[in-house]
Amino acid sequence: MLVNKASIQAAFVALKTIYNKAFAAAPTSWEKIAMKVPSTTGQNDYAWLSAFPKMRRWIGAKHVKNLQAYKYPVANEDFEATVEVDRNHIEDDQLGIYEPQAKMAAHSAAQLPDEIVYEAVNKGFSTLCYDGQYFFDSDHPVGNGSVSNVSAAPLSNASLTAAKAGYGAARTAMKKFKDDEGRSLNITPNILLVGPALEDTARALLKNDKLADDTENPYKGTAELVVDGRIESDTAWFLLDTTKPIKPFIYQERKAPVFVQQVNPESENVFSLRKYKFGAEARAAGGYGFWQLAFGSTGA
Repeated sequence: MLVNKASIQAAFVALKTIYNKAFAAAPTSWEKIAMKVPSTTGQNDYAWLSAFPKMRRWIGAKHVKNLQAYKYPVANEDFEATVEVDRNHIEDDQLGIYEPQAKMAAHSAAQLPDEIVYEAVNKGFSTLCYDGQYFFDSDHPVGNGSVSNVSAAPLSNASLTAAKAGYGAARTAMKKFKDDEGRSLNITPNILLVGPALEDTARALLKNDKLADDTENPYKGTAELVVDGRIESDTAWFLLDTTKPIKPFIYQERKAPVFVQQVNPESENVFSLRKYKFGAEARAAGGYGFWQLAFGSTGA
């Protein structure tokens, strides 16, 4: 093949087509637990999370929910996946050997939101959210007191007592969450998130008619099970409410993953090394929404 600007461009158009098809076909699950927030600057400030809006009776003047003195900035980060193409492979019409790499770059780019969101989940026990506490913490300030959305209870289906102590207690705690005026937030936990090590236990707890000790299972059908290999802990589990417009986790997108290419035949990289480049670029970040929508247990 004659290598010139036109032939190089045609070759990369073919790679981009392969990339786009693989990107569209890649499975993702972050949408189940996180909301996408567009970003137009280097970072977003989520101070508005300090005011959980709720309708109230209108008696006298309207009661305006003022933002408290919280600052919760989430800065965007750069991400990339790059592949080198040898000029000889273009000359020899062997660009097909790069098809798997184009597909993998697309697959990785499509799953970037998953990577970012599940990283936030894993770090929830040790990363601050909008109120200055860890996202999963024992003393979130609410009104004149504090509220916990964390425990160390294991996820278990061994018996009713064991199931109640972990999963049942988390459900009850979430359903009792109130705003700073003492009114119920009507939290509805609907997703149980676990890693592979807890999949069988979680599935039995949510799907079986009976618990392991052959007693009736009151938790059957109470939540949707989400299992993801990016959950790092073998014992941690998470109960989430994703029924609200705001989700427990945030995927902040400054620039969606895009196919990029460096095809200038006169570049130093091509002249010295015979290398062209293509891949994906993105700018994004992860963060936390309302802690009231999540309960985490280390399971330890």
